[in-house]
Amino acid sequence: MHVDMSHRVRLAAAALVAVAALALALAPGAAAKWQRTRNGTVVSYDRRSLMFDGHREIFLSGSIHYPRSPPDMWPELIAKAKEGGLNTIETYVFWNIHEPEKGEFNFEGQNDVVRFFQLIQEHDMYAMVRLGPFIQAEWNHGGLPYWLREIPDIVFRTNNEPYKMHMETFVKIIIKRLKDANLFASQGGPIILAQIENEYQHMEAAFKDEGTKYINWAAKMAISTNIGIPWIMCKQTKAPSDVIPTCNGRNCGDTWPGPTNKSMPLLWTENWTAQYRVFGDPPSQRSAEDIAFAVARFFSVGGTLANYYMYHGGTNFGRTSAAFVMPKYYDEAPLDEFGLYKEPKWGHLRDLHQALKLCKKALLWGTPSTEKLGKQLEARVFEMPEQKVCVAFLSNHNTKDDATMTFRGRPYFVPRHSISVLADCETVVFGTQHVNAQHNQRTFHFADQTAQNNVWEMFDGENVPKYKQAKIRLRKAGDLYNLTKDKTDYVWYTSSFKLEADDMPIRSDIKTVLEVNSHGHASVAFVNNKFVGCGHGTKMNKAFTLEKPMDLKKGVNHVAVLASSMGMTWRLHGAPSGRRGQGADHGPERGHAGPDE
Repeated sequence: MHVDMSHRVRLAAAALVAVAALALALAPGAAAKWQRTRNGTVVSYDRRSLMFDGHREIFLSGSIHYPRSPPDMWPELIAKAKEGGLNTIETYVFWNIHEPEKGEFNFEGQNDVVRFFQLIQEHDMYAMVRLGPFIQAEWNHGGLPYWLREIPDIVFRTNNEPYKMHMETFVKIIIKRLKDANLFASQGGPIILAQIENEYQHMEAAFKDEGTKYINWAAKMAISTNIGIPWIMCKQTKAPSDVIPTCNGRNCGDTWPGPTNKSMPLLWTENWTAQYRVFGDPPSQRSAEDIAFAVARFFSVGGTLANYYMYHGGTNFGRTSAAFVMPKYYDEAPLDEFGLYKEPKWGHLRDLHQALKLCKKALLWGTPSTEKLGKQLEARVFEMPEQKVCVAFLSNHNTKDDATMTFRGRPYFVPRHSISVLADCETVVFGTQHVNAQHNQRTFHFADQTAQNNVWEMFDGENVPKYKQAKIRLRKAGDLYNLTKDKTDYVWYTSSFKLEADDMPIRSDIKTVLEVNSHGHASVAFVNNKFVGCGHGTKMNKAFTLEKPMDLKKGVNHVAVLASSMGMTWRLHGAPSGRRGQGADHGPERGHAGPDE
């Protein structure tokens, strides 16, 4: 498939500089020697920022998940992120791709997390690793491998010894691999932050004391690995011990006051650049202007790290997506599913990043102050008067009315819902509503080989099975996920029953109805080898009932239902409150299931 992008117009001089810089960065042997950290670097922090050997920095980060893109794309994606003004790349670690079977590990090809971090370092960028190991991420089973479900007495993500043992084992395996490759900042590597668990606050409330015990244990276990960099927990207001709590959301500059421990910096781990899509959803949009406003706002209130989730979403290959989540993941991110520039989002945020870098000294060292300039109007200032260093953020929070503000004796026009950045407290270098980046549109053209001689063919390699052919026989329909052990998305549920003449309807216009109640995602029903109907759930309501009339006959009748799942959401496996399975209930008690391998 050929992809044609509209031309991205730039000034000739700027284009030459950008291309030359990119070529120099990517040329073999031409990359500058890594100097951001060294073996023995001390990573510390205060309310203003993270520090490396006392040196402050602001961090403009983007999420790029290594298993959602082919390894051949990694260098280009990282280079484009850097070209877009980022200095940090973030990724989760995906347990169920690295240990799909207990004790059997895979770190090759698309799963080579070490190589991914090495490429980030080769591009002279920092990195964040989010270990989880529960990660959500719209990923199958939240990243947890299926085999955990078969561990006796296990309960996920609570003060449960079997779960904690296996979680600690995996975390320490990943830590060792990263340590052996000298990838932590304290070793001279690019990784500056590590995350344990993921958005646990609501689960802690559900598990109560056992949840609190677990999250305290997780923090203590993580810190004991002695990696020499700070640990974080996202969306966790009260992170335990020395773990830094961080914010996830669209407007963390307004909705989150920061850690209650005033010696910890303000870190934004997920700024959602759009919304992941599920089947049946319309395209998700979040404007470049709104994202830029949120980021400028966050830094204006003292933020030091903002991470775009996602900067490049990529593709949920194979069976890796969660329930009903589409293969394209955050296609509306600054770099789309194919790694192409999504304009004006990519360019507008690049311009914002440049403006923030111009103001870095004031942001990190200046004295902050706030000045009210009217209703929903304000100026946030960071200033070092003795050095004549200053930056001001003029904010108009009114969503309907533009405004002209007077700041230090000068008028400034600030559009509705926008922020103007004054790099020297006088000159506007960036406005969140003023977009200079060009717009583009992605179009697709089918290659010749795909447009010629294409015909539909019926796949007939599998017959509708009967009860006597099944390998597994149960009194009730079993849970699909437990039957397949996450090896396939499909299970045939079959049942056979015999009818006598007296069992048949007296009236020919009345038919028996087949009813299939499912907690799964989709089902296709056959009666006596004939298709009778299908049904499916949705992302919001996965359970559904399939009701279809069927033609029965005197003698033996055969009912077969092909049930399928579309990715698995994480469930509280083993929790005292129980769980809902993914299966189908139908037919007599003799119903059974046979997995379709």
